[in-house]
Amino acid sequence: MTQHADDDALEQAAGVAELRLATGDPDLGPPYDVPAEDLPLDRNQAILQATKQVGSILKRRGHLFALAGSVAVYAHGGTQNLQHDVDFAIRPEDAESVAETLREAGLVVYEPPEDWLLKAACLGQQVDLIFELAHQPVTAELLERAERLSVDSVFMPVLSPTDLVHSLVAAFSEHHCDFGAVLPIARTLREKVDWDRVRRACGDEPMPDAFFYFLERLDVIAPRPKEDR
Repeated sequence: MTQHADDDALEQAAGVAELRLATGDPDLGPPYDVPAEDLPLDRNQAILQATKQVGSILKRRGHLFALAGSVAVYAHGGTQNLQHDVDFAIRPEDAESVAETLREAGLVVYEPPEDWLLKAACLGQQVDLIFELAHQPVTAELLERAERLSVDSVFMPVLSPTDLVHSLVAAFSEHHCDFGAVLPIARTLREKVDWDRVRRACGDEPMPDAFFYFLERLDVIAPRPKEDR
C-alpha cells in the first residue's frame, strides 16, 4: 500500500533545502540560473515537485485554491505528460495575500503583462497563479467544487473534471483554438465530465461548438439530440 506523505513529512524529506526555493528581488521576474545539478533529471518530476511544494505552502496558510492545468489532468488519472508549467486557480481578491505567502516562503513572485494571473518560480519551474479562467473570475463556488486528490502522494484540492474541461474549451476563440492539445484531455476525462453542463456553460460560442462536434465525430462524447441542436 502506498504511504501518503503529509505536509510535515514533505518539509523534512523534500523541503525548502532540497527544493532550493527561488530567492531574490520579486520585481526582477523568475530566475534562470538554477544549477542543472540541483534539478530532478526528469522534467515531469520537477513540475510535480514544484506543484507539491507550492500546494503545501498554500494549504498550511489556509488559502482557498485549486490545482488546474495539465497537472490537474494527471491528478484525475491522466498520463504523466506534463506541460511547461504549474497552474493554480485562486480568487482575484486573494491574489495579494497568496503572493505574500509565497514570497515569505522564499519564492520569487512577479506580475506579468497579463492582468489575469501572477507568476512565481519554484525549483526552476514556472508557476501560474490564475484568478480568471475562460474569461471569468475564479469564484469561491468554483474552488469549493474542487476534489481533494493525491498529487504524487501530497493531497490538495484539484479542479473538478467538468470545471477543468470547461475552462479549456471555453477559452477557444478565433485566436486560440488548439483542439489537438485539448483532445487527449477530453478523451482521458470523458467519463468524469458532465458534458451537458459544459455545453450549457459554453452557450452558442462557435469555437467550443465546433470542438463538441469534433468530439462527437470521434465518438468521444455522445451526439447531442436533434431537438437540442
